Amino acid sequence: MQAQNTPTQNASSTGYDRRSFLKTAGLGAMAMNIPFFDIPNYLQGVPMGVVVHSYGARWHSKANSSKYPGFQNALDLIAHCKEIGAGGVQVGVNGWASDFAKKVREAREKSNLYLEGSIGLPKSTEDVGKFEQEIVAAKEAGADVLRTVCLNGRRYENFHSEKEFLNFKAASLVALSLAEPIVRKHQVKLAVENHKDWKASELAEIIQNLGSEWVGVTVDFGNNVALLEDPNKVIETLAPMAFSTHVKDMGVKEYQDGFLLSEVPLGKGIVDLEAGVALCKKYNPKINFSLEMITRDPLEIPVLSQEYWATMGNLPATELAKMLKEVKDKTFIGSLPSVSELNQEQRLAFEEENVIKSLSFSKSTLGLG
Repeated sequence: MQAQNTPTQNASSTGYDRRSFLKTAGLGAMAMNIPFFDIPNYLQGVPMGVVVHSYGARWHSKANSSKYPGFQNALDLIAHCKEIGAGGVQVGVNGWASDFAKKVREAREKSNLYLEGSIGLPKSTEDVGKFEQEIVAAKEAGADVLRTVCLNGRRYENFHSEKEFLNFKAASLVALSLAEPIVRKHQVKLAVENHKDWKASELAEIIQNLGSEWVGVTVDFGNNVALLEDPNKVIETLAPMAFSTHVKDMGVKEYQDGFLLSEVPLGKGIVDLEAGVALCKKYNPKINFSLEMITRDPLEIPVLSQEYWATMGNLPATELAKMLKEVKDKTFIGSLPSVSELNQEQRLAFEEENVIKSLSFSKSTLGLG
């Protein structure tokens, strides 16, 4: 492993590698002091919506299920979310024609749900026309916030060198510079998610340097655990520029090469959801809270493998130690959610159960209906 990619105790390395550090350091002193906040009264009644990714099994499903019929488009998702008492939806707008956008608007207005879009960034000038068409359709449907990502994969899996990551960063800056004039022209907000690509400080710097009132952040409450960041501190960093949210809770367990990470029903994991909701609302009183409860097999976060560190720079070994202590101290009770052993009907049922449990928690504990 190259020295520049190895986390050290401080700027003047004592030569410890991560494994020896963890064996010799006193981990008890590394417990994180996480602030807690009371939920203010003004949060009561804010609706919790649903991100389309909460229905990964049901979206465009071919399963012949009478109880859990597939959602073929945004209209199906809106109808179902109204039925289960959600407050809105966040859904992809790719391919929406004007007539379909009008149908979505009618369904949204009839159901009294909020609508947020999800859109891909233009990678080159050739993509700008399509991007603008989708912005126009989304606005016509009633969405004034669109979530986007710079990377569909994961930093520690997609990139194998610092150079590859820097090339990705440069391309992302180009994409955002192409998108900004379009969203400014149509006066809709573009919200860049922390999607296991950017550390919170990196994304905050990108948004601040862009300097546009029309480009902000979709704060994902749990993704950056995969980058060894305390989810509560991530929310603190990104909440001041938040336009939308992905509310989730995360369960963790140890495994041979690091730790397993999984979305779990709200209230069952390590995220301080009450503090996160309060912070986002403090900085943006009109923000929507959207549940992203992805039901899938746990993700492997291989923090003890050399490959993981290719783009992580000189992250202090204490940060790795903190996260591994957090995993050990707050390990998920029982088995993390998984779907590989389920048949289609069981997976659809499990997915729905997790969404309903999370919406119930959001209403009873977070004050989000």
